[in-house]
Amino acid sequence: MQVQVRHQPSFAVARLLLAPGEPAQVEAGAMLATSYGVHVQSSSQGGVMKGLGRAFLSGESFFISTYTAPQNGGWVDVAPNLPGDIQLINMDGRTGWCVTKGSWLASSHGVHTETRWGGFGKLFGGEGGFLTHATGQGPLVVACYGALETVNLQQGEMITIDSGHVVAYADTVQSQTRKVASGMIQSLKSGEGLVFDFAGPGQVLTQTRNPSALSSWIVAQVPSR
Repeated sequence: MQVQVRHQPSFAVARLLLAPGEPAQVEAGAMLATSYGVHVQSSSQGGVMKGLGRAFLSGESFFISTYTAPQNGGWVDVAPNLPGDIQLINMDGRTGWCVTKGSWLASSHGVHTETRWGGFGKLFGGEGGFLTHATGQGPLVVACYGALETVNLQQGEMITIDSGHVVAYADTVQSQTRKVASGMIQSLKSGEGLVFDFAGPGQVLTQTRNPSALSSWIVAQVPSR
């Protein structure tokens, strides 16, 4: 699978170029268009409880879609729900990646994805919960809300990032989640929830906008009865 990204950086769309008979995994609902004859099939996300946790606790889709090109090849255009950029991670078969809620967009058939528990953030209304863990070899396509920035951590270097701004991080990076404020009331007042503590070496991809902050703003604009 080859990937071409256009309309960067604000409204990026990724075109997955597929060889004859080649499949690709796509986040359910992310397909924008396909060439004629591409076959689609839905299946449950692998991993913890075969994706039940991902569906009901993290708010992600219970299904992923597999698009398979016909004998003359084909393409699939995919786009995220929110405006922002798309990043291509070329998996080398050695280092896996953890992708946060709503950021995994697509991957080649050589990349295996499964659900992994990433912390108690979703139980507290934050951005923790289940993550998509990707291993294998081939292109991995992730999306962000806003602009995408890459943090390169050296050996032993540490950084704290709000969980709503984390897109993905390499397996070489050590990570833990924690509440940034002590006590539920204080967390709600501060509007912060959870943060990730990362320690290098490795890369962390971040987004300049927070999807949960957008959701909270929209809810606040809706008149209450």
